[in-house]
Amino acid sequence: MLSGDRVRLDSELRNMQDLVEDYKKRYEVEINRRTAAENEFVVLKKDVDAAYMNKVELQAKVDSLTDEIKFFKCLYEGEITQIQSHISDTSIVLSMDNNRDLDLDSIIAEVRAQYEEVTLKSKAEAETLYQTKIQELQVTAGQHGDDLKLTKAEISELNRLIQRIRSEIGNVKKQCANLEMAIADAEQRGDCALKDARAKLDELEGALHQAKEELARMLREYQELVSLKLALDMEIATYRKLLESEECRMSGEYPNSVSISVISSTNAGAGGAGFSMGFGASSSYSYKTAAADVKTKGSCGSELKDPLAKTSGSSCATKKASR
Repeated sequence: MLSGDRVRLDSELRNMQDLVEDYKKRYEVEINRRTAAENEFVVLKKDVDAAYMNKVELQAKVDSLTDEIKFFKCLYEGEITQIQSHISDTSIVLSMDNNRDLDLDSIIAEVRAQYEEVTLKSKAEAETLYQTKIQELQVTAGQHGDDLKLTKAEISELNRLIQRIRSEIGNVKKQCANLEMAIADAEQRGDCALKDARAKLDELEGALHQAKEELARMLREYQELVSLKLALDMEIATYRKLLESEECRMSGEYPNSVSISVISSTNAGAGGAGFSMGFGASSSYSYKTAAADVKTKGSCGSELKDPLAKTSGSSCATKKASR
């Protein structure tokens, strides 16, 4: 379970790291775009400033031309006035050919018309040039203004995008920190669980070892008890055969020897000679045939050293007396 959680958390951490890298790349791209837009804005601002300066210069030129036209008008009007005053104050006696008709008024009117025409043409050209320049500057200023508005809108959009990406990066960092804390907590809990499991395993192994030692001790005691029981059974069988042979001898039968055989087979259970238990260990004991030959020559208790032999002898004597 802990390994599965660790794998899941690692995969989520890798996904978050990839997402953070993607956001970083997008953030760098947006920063580059913002830098390019700012550079373009600076260039456009320089162009706008240059166009404005050009407009100011053209306006100054137009003003100077207007002032010059006004000056020429004033000068022309002064000259006309002066000429008219000279003409009015001067009396000229001319000997004229009656065949020619000199019309000064028409000449002056023609000159005036020419000057006025030149003045009007100059004024019209200046106004046309001024209007053309003004229109060009207005068009250029409008274009630059639109570009400036678009650039400002893009910069605002980039700023909003940067703020959103920064907030997302902060959220991703918080998620990464939470995942790292969860991984550390899971590792700590896994280590604690592993230590507890190892302690329980050591405790169970110690209990198993103690149980095995106890089982071995019980098996040894059981073996000793079985051996003691077998020895006692053999001794009892021997004494029984001796008694039977003594009784037979007292009754008149004199066998030369008594053969005693004790055969024990391997049995399962508390009274048997072999058993197995469910602790992973099994033991079995088997005893081969034991034989005892007893020579009975003479009296019934002559070869017996045990106090039981005396008892047997007394019983034999009692039987003889009864006979």
